[in-house]
Amino acid sequence: MNQILAVALGGSFGAVTRFLVSSGIYQWLGRGFPYGTLVVNIMGSFLLGLLTETLILQRITITFEYRAAILIGFIGSFTTFSTFSLETFYLLEQGHLSKAALNIAVSISACVLAIWLGLLCGRGLFYYAGGVISWPGGMIPYGLMVINAIGAFLISIVATILLQKVALSVEYRVVLMVIMVGVFLTLSGLYLLLYLVEHGFSFDANLNLMLGTFVGNGLMCISVIWMGLLVGKQV
Repeated sequence: MNQILAVALGGSFGAVTRFLVSSGIYQWLGRGFPYGTLVVNIMGSFLLGLLTETLILQRITITFEYRAAILIGFIGSFTTFSTFSLETFYLLEQGHLSKAALNIAVSISACVLAIWLGLLCGRGLFYYAGGVISWPGGMIPYGLMVINAIGAFLISIVATILLQKVALSVEYRVVLMVIMVGVFLTLSGLYLLLYLVEHGFSFDANLNLMLGTFVGNGLMCISVIWMGLLVGKQV
């Protein structure tokens, strides 16, 4: 039952995120071509490759429910093969044979490439010492911190582009950005702390390490989010 609830929770967030991203992309680029579905499928493929390597192949110690919520729930509902198929059929039905062929070719090749790049990134991050710098009495899970930074960068770019294209007041944009950044920093930081706890560190005996990891992850992600905002404004 816990696994089902985890998948349902992750799926709800993934579906809402897909709707927001694809809707924003369509408002930006129009509906002459299925840009929105293409973008979410490529992004989802890259994240699936990266997180599969991280959470499963590298055997990071987290519960199956957590993995299911991310890989099956969130990314599974964020990407959409059925919508890709329907949009391709509509293009064929409307006589846009070249657009349909282009959508099939780009979607398949780009998604496979994105999966491959995600797996390469994950393997590269954990190639040296399992993605951890350790010393007597302490460790830094730099692999997971870099993955957090990659996620923060992608989220900030997408959020900046969408907020520029969707008709919202400045106040609502600020509130959404603050909520998004706050939730991401909190969850990514807590995940790192849980990782340290699972490897034998405690808040009582290793408080400085815990706080340093949490703050370091936050500062790195904030810097990356700032860069993503700058990149998103130029797109």
